[in-house]
Amino acid sequence: MRDTTTVTVVVGGFFGDEGKGKVVGYLGLHDRPSLAVRTGSINAGHTVVYGDKTWKLRVIPSAFLNRSCRLYIAPGALIGIDLFFKEVSETGCDGRIFMDFNTGVITEEHVLRERRDEVMNKIGSTKQGVGAATADRVMRILKLARDYEVLSNYVRDVPLDVNEAINRGEDVLIEGTQGLYLSLYHGTYPYVTSRDTSASGVLSEVGLGPKKVDEVLVVFKSYVTRVGEGPLPKELSIELAERLGLIERASVTGRIRRAAPFNMELARRAVMINSATQVAITKIDALFKDASNIREWSKLPLAARKWVEEIEEFIKVPVTLIGTGEDVTAMVDRRKDVYGSLRR
Repeated sequence: MRDTTTVTVVVGGFFGDEGKGKVVGYLGLHDRPSLAVRTGSINAGHTVVYGDKTWKLRVIPSAFLNRSCRLYIAPGALIGIDLFFKEVSETGCDGRIFMDFNTGVITEEHVLRERRDEVMNKIGSTKQGVGAATADRVMRILKLARDYEVLSNYVRDVPLDVNEAINRGEDVLIEGTQGLYLSLYHGTYPYVTSRDTSASGVLSEVGLGPKKVDEVLVVFKSYVTRVGEGPLPKELSIELAERLGLIERASVTGRIRRAAPFNMELARRAVMINSATQVAITKIDALFKDASNIREWSKLPLAARKWVEEIEEFIKVPVTLIGTGEDVTAMVDRRKDVYGSLRR
């Protein structure tokens, strides 16, 4: 970690649901970037818990908690107009949230098309209209943010703003959605999403070249979960997952997430494909109950520290952030130990 401008991209390492909203929320508060960009679409919900409030965001960047941070939606992203304004109101970020002229817009017609599509049913689609809208974009018939008068006060040249901010020496945080194994190219095809969820794909959506990036932070959860169809190695029965306290519901669809133990091989491959420089692991308190809400490495249970060290040894990348509870501040931050000193 350098003492100059830092550009960080955050991506998921499994099948989504890794806790990227928590990690980005923490980085937004702690590192105080000047600018944060969210990619992806409305089929991915990021949960941010801070104090006594919970936000389930599908459009707005999770770094909104930092009130001095300018918020952007990437040109490669897809939004729903009603959902956008709903989240702007819920987060109180009007006046500092922008989207690109070329950000795509999902309509009710896209949602209806997916609900009627047999393929979407087969692969376990969230049926939010994302695949249909993406298909229209590929066919060059999708309407973009620049086509809607109601969005005229929010549209900007996002790649230009992001690159100029970096050139001025400002810190930038890029928020990917979903997880590597849902990537259209690198995932468990055909049980994947309609975009590339790798760090490279995320940067392409923003309009940011790889040479501008300093840190690639891949987020894992202490166990693996998956919504919908498709392979899940070493999947646990619902009964066993419930007994172990690993049952979750998806923030967008409300469906029960299938669960499996932490997968070292999947983690190592995610590190490779994303060129990860560091890793975050969330919900360690689900495996080690005594780790709940701990904020210092030395105070974590010995078994938890040994488990993290075993992962580091296998994936050959430092685990710098460890989530120990739902609140964004329930985080063990090891970056000072790993890099010698923090920028702040």
